[in-house]
Amino acid sequence: MTTLKRSHDSLYSRAYIRTLKSGKVQKVVRELYLRQDIPCSSSLCTACLDLAPPSFHRKSDPFVLSATPAATKHYPQGHYLVPDTNAFLSAMDLFEVEGAVFQDVIVLQTVLEEVKNRSLPLYNRLIALTKNEGKRFYVFFNEFRLETHVQRDAGETINDRNDRAVRKACAWYAQHLQQAVNARKSARELAIVMLSDDKDCLRKARSEGLAASNLDDYVAALPDADRLLDMVASSRERRVTSQSKAAMFYPEYLSMSAMLTGVKNGTLHQGIFNVSPYNYLEGTVHVPAFDRSLIIQGRENSNRSVSGDVVVIEVLPKDQWKAPSSKVIEEEDVGKDENAEVDDDSLEAVVSERERRALQDEVKKAHGQTAEGQRQPTAKIVGIIKRNWRQYVGHIDKDSVRSRSQESRAQQTVFLIPMDKRVPKIRVRTRQASELLGKRVLVTIDSWDRDSRYPVGHFIRSLGELETKGAETEALLLEWDVQYRPFPKTVLDCLPAEGHDWKVPVSMSDPGWQGRRDLRDLLVCSIDPPGCVDIDDALHAKQLPNGNFEVGVHIADVSHFVKPNNAMDKEASLRGTTVYLVDKRIDMLPILLGTDLCSLKPYVERYSFSVLWEVTKNADIVSSSFTKSVIRSREAFSYEAAQLRIDDKSQKDDLTKGMRHLMMLSKKLRAKRMAAGALNLASPEVRVQTESETSDPVDVQTKKALDTNQLVEEFMLLANISVAGKIYEAFPQTALLRRHAPPPKTNFEELSNQLKVKKGMEIHTDSSKALADSLDTCVDSAEPFFNTLVRILATRCMMSAEYFCSGTQAYPDFRHYGLASEIYTHFTSPIRRYADLEAHRQLAAAIEYEPLDPSLQSRAKLEAVCKNINVRHRNAQMAGRASVEYYVGQALKGRVLEEDGFIMRIFSNGFVVFVPRFGIEGLIRLRDMAKDGEREPESVFDGENYSLEIRVGEKGQRRVDLVQKVKVRISDEAEESTGKRKIKLQLV
Repeated sequence: MTTLKRSHDSLYSRAYIRTLKSGKVQKVVRELYLRQDIPCSSSLCTACLDLAPPSFHRKSDPFVLSATPAATKHYPQGHYLVPDTNAFLSAMDLFEVEGAVFQDVIVLQTVLEEVKNRSLPLYNRLIALTKNEGKRFYVFFNEFRLETHVQRDAGETINDRNDRAVRKACAWYAQHLQQAVNARKSARELAIVMLSDDKDCLRKARSEGLAASNLDDYVAALPDADRLLDMVASSRERRVTSQSKAAMFYPEYLSMSAMLTGVKNGTLHQGIFNVSPYNYLEGTVHVPAFDRSLIIQGRENSNRSVSGDVVVIEVLPKDQWKAPSSKVIEEEDVGKDENAEVDDDSLEAVVSERERRALQDEVKKAHGQTAEGQRQPTAKIVGIIKRNWRQYVGHIDKDSVRSRSQESRAQQTVFLIPMDKRVPKIRVRTRQASELLGKRVLVTIDSWDRDSRYPVGHFIRSLGELETKGAETEALLLEWDVQYRPFPKTVLDCLPAEGHDWKVPVSMSDPGWQGRRDLRDLLVCSIDPPGCVDIDDALHAKQLPNGNFEVGVHIADVSHFVKPNNAMDKEASLRGTTVYLVDKRIDMLPILLGTDLCSLKPYVERYSFSVLWEVTKNADIVSSSFTKSVIRSREAFSYEAAQLRIDDKSQKDDLTKGMRHLMMLSKKLRAKRMAAGALNLASPEVRVQTESETSDPVDVQTKKALDTNQLVEEFMLLANISVAGKIYEAFPQTALLRRHAPPPKTNFEELSNQLKVKKGMEIHTDSSKALADSLDTCVDSAEPFFNTLVRILATRCMMSAEYFCSGTQAYPDFRHYGLASEIYTHFTSPIRRYADLEAHRQLAAAIEYEPLDPSLQSRAKLEAVCKNINVRHRNAQMAGRASVEYYVGQALKGRVLEEDGFIMRIFSNGFVVFVPRFGIEGLIRLRDMAKDGEREPESVFDGENYSLEIRVGEKGQRRVDLVQKVKVRISDEAEESTGKRKIKLQLV
């Protein structure tokens, strides 16, 4: 119960009555001070400038809103916009449009708080707009200004009270600025326009004499209206109007309270929904109560979920359990020629006839209680805890476009086919369908109601023509949520004023030298990939008089330049990592730092953070120390150049001797790690060579690992392990560490059975040592690549490593399974990883170089940092792989080659082939083996023996087996389903 009482002109007291857990009743009284000095922020107004607090007068341009705001057809004298909450919720993309539209916007405190309660991501985007000087968005604290504060009337809903507060603020602005215009006789009169799609609120506003408009009418009067109108979300009211008679064929979601109760008592389970990349009608959800992931099969059971949603599931009775799919089912085949427009006379079915047939064929083809055919716990989704909706890149399905006339501006519904095959087609209403054909398009999902077979979304913007380098690169950055916009001015303002002329101070009495060791006399060098300019690390080694060695790892001292909580730090925290694409690098930090002031370039002095050890000839650590330092690198080597230098026996200088010491010690460190159970895994990696000026691909090469690669890796691992121990010792509750959980045994069941059936080999997973030893035995004397193939497959059975805050896990769970290390962190790449920058700050505090910032003492804040950088780290990897895939496709464009491949997976209607030469995988479907006009070849799928018998022609038969070596013909094609140029494989 709440009461509000006015005590005098500017003070209200608010009383709350609340019941405590003990049952007692407590009265809480809070006072609300209402002011008259909160400015309107219009440059037309001098009255507010006189009344405003002193902080406003100190600014060179104290007010945000322009004295000459934009005019439109309906408001020729200019206007300020006052959107309500729903306007922001349904049209945030519109407000973010660059250019002269949607400027001079008043964001009311009432609206801002409502947006925050409804959608935190949209709230953050709105806050970003208020900080964008070019957009001129002003937050007006109407709840604290005496003339605009509104009390809630008895019986009035909160929503109605907030709508009234918006109208009152508009009325005050109109009256207040009229007085300002009258005071400046030459000034033009401008309108205060309330923007809303709430019909009742619009009616009341107009009856009160206010200028008000709905979104469609307002946008229709703007230049480029067709494109802008497509960016407005399809509101629920519009959908109900157009589909009022639609059947509700998806099950209704349980209420949030029912879901939480069911999860708590164990009748329901919560997890993340993952859609199979090979069968869009099947997904899985992993929950702690089951060893294996639960299968979700069919549209009805997936119940409008999108891959990545946090869902609540109900396990089906055992007689409804299914076997995992053994068939490739793609939406482009099953859902072809569907009508995007649905009228009342042609209502959809939740499962189309084609989909029903595909699922029935799947049941017929999967036979026997085999490793791939055993029934597993199966479930249905009964509710969504958190949607994973985001912006999606795709292309318009040309068959769904009703009118392709360039002159036609009629709105029509079309299908957008996302690049990500796990995401369903999206219905989009657009007036520019013909213009968008053949282009990469960005859309977002607005809703997925029970009466719609597919989600409904709206257009955001076109990225450019399909297959063009710019459009495809931007598409993959958007798909993997990479922050690629230029650094804002607030970030660049944090850089040293000297720019590229900055140097380490000459005088050692300068504050920059305080607490640093002078290590400029050490023979330090860096070893990196060819062309590396953001050099994070450098090394040195020298023999001591006692026969031991001094070894140093020197890391760029990024924390000297990036201070906690400033604009540059916040931007780096958001980006999380540098993203490396084939033709470009998306930096975590501005280029001035990343490639110059922080980079440990040769022949110049640089600040560094050094880890120094004394080690024996057997690579046993005698002592270790950590210090801020100044170094001068003697040389920047590529891996190849360093290997040549070490191997060249004519080179006998001290730098080369130090490199040879490092090589000798690194091999002994590696041998110790392997003996302790570290895993030597593999992943398909290739390097795309590009033409220097155009960045066009010219060749694809498999990456070769040299001894120098392992040299650098061993000492970076040693530094990371040493730093992890130090910061955990200093901050046992808040050290930022990295862990790698052991894989559940079920993860390896399939691979173990495959190797046993096909090769008679055993995989043991009791420990990382047991796994490492068994991987070493998986050797085929007739095929050298076989062991690498097994390691690639084993890597896919692993859990992902993750950053965490030490106080959230028990010490035994700190262990890094893959490295066989009890504790680990990332310290050696602060130019390109935010985790390393945070570790630097913690290490600096641990050695008492400087105090630790409060943000690194808060477990909650560190958990939020870890959550973000875990996502950013994975997204960066996926974006990098997608870039390689695109460029490999371009490099092979128009070429036909024959290469060796290996069967990686077998389905009842196709198989996946891996081609090591190009690091690519491709699906060969049985229908692809048929000649033009012929039916798909008949086949017999043997799931128990992982083989597929294919009848080729009238008499010929061919059998393909898992891990079999085959010869494939490689060409390229534009994939119809995604619009991407992909590698096409054919069995020779």
